[in-house]
Amino acid sequence: MARSKPQITLSSLDLERIEALLAALPASVFPGKAELQAELDRADVVEPQDIPPTVVTMNSTVRFAIAETGKEFCLTLVYPRDMDGSADRLSILAPVGAALLGLSVGDELTWPGPGGKTMTVRVQEVVYQPERAGDLHR
Repeated sequence: MARSKPQITLSSLDLERIEALLAALPASVFPGKAELQAELDRADVVEPQDIPPTVVTMNSTVRFAIAETGKEFCLTLVYPRDMDGSADRLSILAPVGAALLGLSVGDELTWPGPGGKTMTVRVQEVVYQPERAGDLHR
C-alpha cells in the first residue's frame, strides 16, 4: 500500500520562480518536470514570511537521508543558475532536489531517482532557511 505523500508548503516567491523555470524547460531536458509540476500544484502556498521554520525552501541548507542507502547528506537547495560546481549544492532540477522542496523536518517522500529506481528522501534538519533568517527576497 502506497503511503500518502506528506503535505508540502511553498513560498509564493519560490513557486513563481520555479514555475517560470519549468515553463522555459522542455520535458526532454528535464525528465522530472511532470512530477515536480504535480508537487507544485498540490502545495500549500504561503507568503515567504509565513513559511514555517522547519520547511525546506529554495536556498535552504538541509540535512537529509536516503532511506534505501542509509546515506546522509547536508546540501543547499539552489536554482540551476546557482550551481557553481561546489559539492554542497543541490539543484531543484535534480531528483533529490525536487523531492526535498516543501517538505518539513521528519517528512519522507518516495521519488523517482536516477535510472528509474525510486528513493525515499527523509528530512532530518533544516540547518539554514532564508525565511527563518529574515532573508525574504533572496
